[in-house]
Amino acid sequence: MALVDELTIEARAGRGGDGVVRWLHLKGKEYSGAAGGNGGNGGDVYVRAVRDISLLARYRGEKKFVAGNGDAGGNQSKHGKQGSDIIVDVPVGSIVRNTATGEVFDLTADNQTQLVLKGGRGGAGNVVFKSSVNTAPTECTPGQEGEHAILKIELRLIADAGLIGLPNAGKSSLLNALTAAGAKVGSYAFTTLDPNLGAFYGYVLADIPGLIEGASDGKGLGTKFLRHIARTKLLVHCVSLESDDPLRDYETVRAEISAYEDGILGKKTEIIVLTKSDMRDPETIAAVRKDFEGKGLTVLEVTILDDASVKAFGERLVSLLRAA
Repeated sequence: MALVDELTIEARAGRGGDGVVRWLHLKGKEYSGAAGGNGGNGGDVYVRAVRDISLLARYRGEKKFVAGNGDAGGNQSKHGKQGSDIIVDVPVGSIVRNTATGEVFDLTADNQTQLVLKGGRGGAGNVVFKSSVNTAPTECTPGQEGEHAILKIELRLIADAGLIGLPNAGKSSLLNALTAAGAKVGSYAFTTLDPNLGAFYGYVLADIPGLIEGASDGKGLGTKFLRHIARTKLLVHCVSLESDDPLRDYETVRAEISAYEDGILGKKTEIIVLTKSDMRDPETIAAVRKDFEGKGLTVLEVTILDDASVKAFGERLVSLLRAA
């Protein structure tokens, strides 16, 4: 099933229960004054972060969430029952936007719970209006409507390192070599259509679908997946040595990430990984490394052909993650 990382839902908090007009009836004293209770408050709407990145897919057929209404007040000054709250679970890393108010809720911790819509207040019963000059009030107030909004949910993966690069740059192969992710690999562009995650010595690596020129303006897969590297500590920029101009490939992707959301991605720590180094002779690789290092960039290379090279690469990556 494809990852659902954007969703729009409608949510409504509960309406408050109405206050009522009631009278106290006691034995031997039939009219003993006002006794109408207040209505219960309407239920609230919460969002809660859970560790399940596939969670939003469950809501594709259910996009309306309504909390319970409060009950009306009762006799003998009894308050109505409060409406039941509703909790909408979202993946950890989700950003929830209230389109009615512009509020933004960033859920980055497991079990983090946030009130997003407040239930309506219950109405007042006639007992509230009783006073020395108004001993038999007939006033009561209705319950208030709960808040209502369209909520936009956007998932941003929480990963320690994001693997970026042009399509078919070897990102998925690198992830598979380092982790047990089992990401799909193919010899054609856009093999990866959804982010893949892998666990690596306690760190989380995210393989981001290939970026092309114009991605920050929506071309190719556009900005749909750029946001998934917004929280990473480290960008692992894969550049294929199969390319005729690796430096140009790097600069193409670099321009796109630098243009995203006021350049927040361009400020992250970045290393260059020259992939498919078995496709070039040592002299060519040395020349490419010199081009990148001349720009002050950290350059690693990996062939993904044997356990020793993968282990050496992994150890170097861990040290960089610790320092990031």
